[in-house]
Amino acid sequence: MSGAEQQALRGALDAEYAAIYAYGVIAAHTSPERRRTVNEHTAAHRARRDATADLLTAGGADAPPAEPAYTVPIEVIDPASAAQLAIVVETDTAVAWRAVVESAATETTRRTGVEALTESAGRRAVWQTAAGIAPATVAFPGRP
Repeated sequence: MSGAEQQALRGALDAEYAAIYAYGVIAAHTSPERRRTVNEHTAAHRARRDATADLLTAGGADAPPAEPAYTVPIEVIDPASAAQLAIVVETDTAVAWRAVVESAATETTRRTGVEALTESAGRRAVWQTAAGIAPATVAFPGRP
């Protein structure tokens, strides 16, 4: 595993940690109709976190632990702002996974990056639709 590949995977792992933290805030403020979606998205980020840590360690790199807390980039006070935070979270994870795809030196890492980028883009589309934002998708997800 190359140094650039390790660095990108560590960045993606940190994005997954931050996403899980943020989904805790989202869960506290989401509407009852969206609770299942929040739970599913949180579970997806946890699974991706675990798979990313495993990929790093399998490649001979360390998988740093999560920070004790993360800064939430917007104030969340109601279901609408919770949906906005979810859009930000999925955008941030897509950016991190796109960096993995761009720096991948192995087929496994490239495939993992593409799958994770696709998943983040799909989750973002769910939240964009919930927020009434059109179009729900972007042509090139993960573009900073």
